[in-house]
Amino acid sequence: MPDSAAPVSLPISSLLPGDSPRLEGLSSEHVVRLSELDNPLPPILVDARTWRVIDGAHRLMAAVLRGRDTIEVEFFRGPAEDAFLHSVQVNVTHGLPLSQADRRAAAKRIITSHPYMSDRAIAQTAGLGAKTVATLRKRTSDEQGSSVEARVGRDGRVRPLNSAAGRLRAAELIAQRPHASLRELARAAGVSPATVGDVRKRLRAGLEPVPHRQGATPAPARIIPAQRVAEPAGPVATARVVNDTATLLTKLSRDPSLRQQESGRRLLVMLQSYSAGPRNLTNLLGVVPPHCTVHVKQVALQVAQMWLDFAHEINQPWGG
Repeated sequence: MPDSAAPVSLPISSLLPGDSPRLEGLSSEHVVRLSELDNPLPPILVDARTWRVIDGAHRLMAAVLRGRDTIEVEFFRGPAEDAFLHSVQVNVTHGLPLSQADRRAAAKRIITSHPYMSDRAIAQTAGLGAKTVATLRKRTSDEQGSSVEARVGRDGRVRPLNSAAGRLRAAELIAQRPHASLRELARAAGVSPATVGDVRKRLRAGLEPVPHRQGATPAPARIIPAQRVAEPAGPVATARVVNDTATLLTKLSRDPSLRQQESGRRLLVMLQSYSAGPRNLTNLLGVVPPHCTVHVKQVALQVAQMWLDFAHEINQPWGG
């Protein structure tokens, strides 16, 4: 998002062309119209790291036509992919409208660079309908494949594409806290109270927490004694870690400082994707073929090390 500091005046010669969502480039007619206005034009938006124009290329050229040497600038501070996202968003809401082709091309690019964004969130950014974005996503997914397990909606909430993971977390929490309310368990598991209620009913009936149609591995229904449902799913220490992780993820997902920026929402999705409970991971042990065990173990250790390095870097000042 733009820096909160006041606009500054920069030499026009110091600025670089940005990554415009306009397929046909600038409109010379629009540049001329802007150059003939008597009122001062709003500041343009520039990437603070590269000094590339994110929004305001027409205003910049209008200033050149007016014979100006400098122009008022606001700085954008954020990742490069978020700069393009912001460029699309602001060009949809003001100035010379983007064409239908521009908006569709921008949406396809956002689907690739921000696959965790929901169809409605991308639609709102690109000025398209959610159904159009869903169609574009399906085509992109068919061409490139997709490994995203969750998406972030317009409200900033992280929602899994497959509710199986949430149902399994709910089942673990029900086993650990059998007397907790549906709302309390729902908050900790990251699912709705209705989902927790359904999981509880299925467990009491001796069924798996995840219906087969939602992605659970088909297995014959088995009767689970009532007393086993109330028992912890694993050692006390492991159960406590799972519970604490789910609670912390819920708190983080409600933090505006994370929800209101793309990089923060991406972090939430990644944390949720890599926070599978011990039961989920245990169930995957039998999936690994003998000839793949070495490679899977190596990748798992590398991912764990990357997150450890990330955790250590959190406490370090940037640029230190």
